[in-house]
This record gives sequence, structure tokens and C-alpha cells, in this order.
Amino acid sequence: MKANSKIEARDIRRKLGMNQQQFWSQLGVTQSGGSRYESGRNMPRPVQQLLRLVHVEQIDIQKIRREDYEVVEYLRAAKPALFKDLKKEAKAAAKGK
Repeated sequence: MKANSKIEARDIRRKLGMNQQQFWSQLGVTQSGGSRYESGRNMPRPVQQLLRLVHVEQIDIQKIRREDYEVVEYLRAAKPALFKDLKKEAKAAAKGK
């Protein structure tokens, strides 16, 4: 999923078989706030990114440290070819588990 593509939260939630409380609480969003996003209200970019990380990429955000994020952002900006290669290798390694 591209970072700028529209995220259909309701579709993702339904595919995961979760109710709104279960789905949105993992992102720190209230059920009523999530309901508004599912009904068409604009979702802030940070919420979109959290949704993508947690429910699409299946990343446990409790395990992410700030320095991990800083390394990723550095690689993405300063060494895009290396970032792309590492990303491919990580996906391949995850599939091989």
C-alpha cells in the first residue's frame, strides 16, 4: 500500500473480524472517533500511518523505539537504494520464518 493511498479503515477492520472498539483502541483512537473516520471524516495522516503499520503491516508498535524510527527515516532519505534493498531482504526473511 502506498503511503498516500486512501485507507479504507472499515474494510480492513471487517477483514480482520474486529469490532470498532478492538480495532481503534490499538491505535489509541476512541470507538466514536474511529466510527467518524469510517463514516467519511478525514483521517489525520498520523492515524493513517498507525492504521497501516498496525493493521496492514501487522507491526507491534509497542516494540518500536524512537532510534529505530530515526534509522529508518535516515536510510529512506539519505540512502534510498540501500533502504529499498534492505526492505526487500526483510520481507523475504519474514516470509521464510
